[in-house]
Amino acid sequence: MTVPDRPARPKIIVTRELTDGVMQRMDELFEAQLNREDRALTRAELEAAVADTDVLVPTITDRIDADLIAKAGPRLKLIANFGVGVDHIDLHAARERRILVTNTPGVLTEDTADMTMALILSVPRRLGEGEKLIRGGAWDGWKPSGMLGHRVNGKTLGIVGMGRIGRAVARRAQGFGIRTIYHNRHRLPEGVEAELGARFVDLDTLFSQSDIISLNCPHTPETHHLVNANRLSQMRSDAYLVNTSRGEVIDEDALIAALQSGQIAGAGLDVYVNEPHVDARLLDLPNTVLLPHMGSATYEGRAAMGERVIANIRAWVDGIRPPDQVLEGWD
Repeated sequence: MTVPDRPARPKIIVTRELTDGVMQRMDELFEAQLNREDRALTRAELEAAVADTDVLVPTITDRIDADLIAKAGPRLKLIANFGVGVDHIDLHAARERRILVTNTPGVLTEDTADMTMALILSVPRRLGEGEKLIRGGAWDGWKPSGMLGHRVNGKTLGIVGMGRIGRAVARRAQGFGIRTIYHNRHRLPEGVEAELGARFVDLDTLFSQSDIISLNCPHTPETHHLVNANRLSQMRSDAYLVNTSRGEVIDEDALIAALQSGQIAGAGLDVYVNEPHVDARLLDLPNTVLLPHMGSATYEGRAAMGERVIANIRAWVDGIRPPDQVLEGWD
C-alpha cells in the first residue's frame, strides 16, 4: 500500500557495491541504480545522483554534506544510509530540506564487539608483532624472554561509550576475567551494570585506572578528539588503547607521539582519520595492531544491513515512519 505522493517503485541510487543477495532484492523491489564497480563515487557522480533520485543509499565513504544536499533535486526524500554511523551526513541540512535519514543499527553489534575483543587480546599479547616475526623469517626459536606481553585476565578494561557495542564488549570481557569500568553520557541502570559487572566512572578515572581502553562511542562534535594529548597523559605507560568506533575520536598526532615515546604501551586500531590513508608513522610502530576498518565485515552483517536499508525504504514508500529514522542530534 503506497501513499499518493510516493512511487510504488521508487528510484534508488546505491553508491557502493553490496552483497549479491541484497542487490538482487533491491533490483526486484525498486528502480535501482546499482554500483557494481566497488568504488567510491566521485563528487560529480554524487551530485548527479542526488539531483535525480527518490532515495540515496550511501555508505561511510560518501560525504553527504550541506553543499551536496543543497544540490538535491525535489525527488530526493530519503537518505537510507548503509551503516550505523551518520557523521558523514549533515543531518541539519537534510532536515531543512525535509529529507529523512535512516541508518542500520543493531545488526553490527556482535560483529564489531568480536573485533574489539580480538584487538583487546591481540595488542597486549603482541600478536601482530609475532606474526610479522614468523612471516619475516626472523624467529630464532622459543626463549624465556621472547615476545613478552601482558596478560588480560585480572586487568581493568575501560569502555568509552556503553551503547549496544560497548555492552557487548563488556559481556565478552567477563569471560576473560576482565574487570570493566565505563563512561557514558548516561549511566546505565543498576541492574544492567550488575549484569555486565561494570562500574560507572568519570573520564579522568577511566583513563588513569584502565589497563586497556576501548573506544565504542559515536563520532559527534562532543567526542571529536576526545582522546587527545591530555587524556593520553593520564594513561599508564603499560596501558593500551583500542579503537573500533571512528578515527576522528582520537587526535592521531597525539596518539602517535604517545606511542613513539612509550607514554602508552600500544594501540589496536580499526579506524583512522583520513581513511583509506593510514599515517606512515603508525605503520612504522611495532606496538600497534592495524586493521583496515573491518570490524563489521561479515557476510551475515552485510546482508542484515542491506535488509534494514530495504525495510526503511519500503516503510517510507508505504507512508510509515521508517523504523531506523535518525533524528538531528543523534548519538
